[in-house]
Amino acid sequence: MSVLGPNRSATQPKVASAEPNVPAEAVLAFEAQLRGDLVRRGDAGYDDARALYNGMIDKRPWLIARCVDVADVIATVGFARDHGLPLAVRGGGHNGGGLGSVDDGVLLDLSGLNGVRIDTVARTVRVEGGATWSKVDHATHAFGLAVPNGIFSTTGVGGLTLGGGLGHLTRRHGLTIDNLLEVDVVLADGRLVTANTHDHRDLFWVVRGGGGNFGVVCSGSTRSTRWSAVRRSGRSRTRRT
Repeated sequence: MSVLGPNRSATQPKVASAEPNVPAEAVLAFEAQLRGDLVRRGDAGYDDARALYNGMIDKRPWLIARCVDVADVIATVGFARDHGLPLAVRGGGHNGGGLGSVDDGVLLDLSGLNGVRIDTVARTVRVEGGATWSKVDHATHAFGLAVPNGIFSTTGVGGLTLGGGLGHLTRRHGLTIDNLLEVDVVLADGRLVTANTHDHRDLFWVVRGGGGNFGVVCSGSTRSTRWSAVRRSGRSRTRRT
């Protein structure tokens, strides 16, 4: 393991990256709009902020916007659009191909949006785009509920859900995406819309496997089912109750 930072060996030379032609005043104005942090290339903590789960991916974004609310997401999308910068969205950072980052562009980091809210009457769960499945499991198990999800608790909810979501409960309850009820999406023009089977139906179809790059999913609502955790010999299993 290298001590020089993520995804870089001691013998691998650093490659100079291009600096986008964006006025410094525009960057400062963008930073002033954010409640979260703006990490620049060269800042302390930059390598940690850009790290992905797949250590073979070594992308170097120009700016990393660590969003903490939807307003931050809207500001980041607008900044990238207005200045013609490539934009990548990172939820849990597990994408094997490194699509959660970008070279010389803007990385929109959703990890600060990680809230989970349970409706025990409707048995639905609303999850923000940067949450991981460990947060969802922790929140739902307190009420004897579970959401069909993947295998690893560190996986991001957004990426796994929009990518399908295959896990232990799939045979009985379907893929994670089969249980998705609606999503809140920031579009390229900065509008926030809610897409479901009644409103923005084409967009709801698209985010459930029809394609990508249509917006930033900031949160979603999904079905849950009644399950209880069973622990045996140090392993955690689930059973239906």
